[in-house]
Amino acid sequence: MTDEANPAWIRLVPYGESEGYLRTLYDRVKGPGGKIDNVMRAHSLRPHTMEGHSALYKSVLHHTGNSTPVWFLECLAVYTSLSNRCDYSVAHHFAGLSRLLADEARAGAIYKAFAAAQPERVFQGKELALLRYVRKLTLDPQGMVEADVAALREAGANDGEILEANQVCAYFNYSNRLLNGLGVTTKGDILGTSPPNTDSLDDWEHQ
Repeated sequence: MTDEANPAWIRLVPYGESEGYLRTLYDRVKGPGGKIDNVMRAHSLRPHTMEGHSALYKSVLHHTGNSTPVWFLECLAVYTSLSNRCDYSVAHHFAGLSRLLADEARAGAIYKAFAAAQPERVFQGKELALLRYVRKLTLDPQGMVEADVAALREAGANDGEILEANQVCAYFNYSNRLLNGLGVTTKGDILGTSPPNTDSLDDWEHQ
């Protein structure tokens, strides 16, 4: 069972009980008010996995080396997570998407289109093609063929943008399974904050 103190099916080490390597990592990723998102606390019994996870997350969503706008990377994140029925990631990243868009009506329309698996309601062209790509890669990975990438190029995506979408999709499939597989909830989390876009994997001062 989960509870307010331990919102998962395994033990999550509280900040006050952390020390050494784990305390160092907690201090790196903590957000407003010293809060540490449960997705990171889920690694607390094996801190080395938290370091790998946090580096991957920062790289695919909040690194200046990416060219795709962060708000659209968040769209790819939400659509992937909805496809996996990962309530945790959907809650966090839809809140982040809404904050970045600063347009409640548009954010709501995007969510409804994604929930219905009809992104064409709100997107077209390159963006629509990338959304369809992450949906197929999530639900039918063994069915991927070279023509799926060719279709992205035809829609206007360059190979770097394709790689970015691929990495967001792959990361969220990993994260969604971490969260769903351990029953991690959002209890106690602050939704919608994120680290800044920088070229440093250690820069986690939340916005």
